[in-house]
Amino acid sequence: MTETKNPFAGDADRAFIWEMLMPRDFEAFAAQDWSMVANDFDEVRFLGIHAHNSPNQDDWNAAFPTLQAYRDEWLRQAAESAAVAYAEPLPSALLKAVTLNRIEINGNVAVAHKKFDGTVPLADGGSDRLNWQTLYFCRNDGDRWRIAGFVGYMKYR
Repeated sequence: MTETKNPFAGDADRAFIWEMLMPRDFEAFAAQDWSMVANDFDEVRFLGIHAHNSPNQDDWNAAFPTLQAYRDEWLRQAAESAAVAYAEPLPSALLKAVTLNRIEINGNVAVAHKKFDGTVPLADGGSDRLNWQTLYFCRNDGDRWRIAGFVGYMKYR
């Protein structure tokens, strides 16, 4: 189980990245509202790699060569998730099932290790199992941190 509160409260940079990649992302996803996170991305530099849950890097591809391509997939997944009856609000369930406790910063570049490793309870008594990880690449553009890309849907455990 992850921290439901920001574990980087004493570090402004890491705290900002955690807030961007955890609660803000989850709230926007549950609301199917891309506008809540659109400003979190570096649109010019963005590239998203899809690992297809495969340990073989030869199976990975640049499925999201533009931010628009990723946005469309994000909205598709958000709509699919909105059709599911969860036992509790999705943002709080995700905060319990996802871990982001490692953020490496080197100058104006950061790598955030987000691990989806838990369950989200369903209203019918079942659960959705989350089991993948994403490495987010962030840049500080002088104004704030933004997501420049990621390698996502990587096999975890």
